[in-house]
Amino acid sequence: MDRQLISARTPWGDLFGYSRAVRIGNVVKVGGTIATDKEGNVHGKDDIYRQAVYIIRKIESALEEAGASLGDVVRTRMFVTDINNYEGLARAHAEFFGEIHPASTMVEISRLMSEDFLLEMEAEAIIETDAHSIKDSA
Repeated sequence: MDRQLISARTPWGDLFGYSRAVRIGNVVKVGGTIATDKEGNVHGKDDIYRQAVYIIRKIESALEEAGASLGDVVRTRMFVTDINNYEGLARAHAEFFGEIHPASTMVEISRLMSEDFLLEMEAEAIIETDAHSIKDSA
């Protein structure tokens, strides 16, 4: 199968040798994403909601480059440095994924690479390949 690599477009991508996302077949996996731009500037310092929105938009951009959309997301993972900040994260996640309802995990971790990073997110998407969709069984 072909392997499509979506660049991280941050200083860390080359330093660590990783891609923002990888598509193989109809599956797209978006790796850990933080609220930084191409120059490494942090967006939403001290505000987990703003960081989450920035991150989800970065994830959306990577998905689109891979031929997917947020509507194709089946799983998100959220790593937070303070679980008590969950409300801002939950609000942002619901704004983007409220109709999609992907399987999700949120865990508290001791720290990220910088104290300015409050959150790191991952996403997985499956692009529908035929005219038949799986109906919501919930």
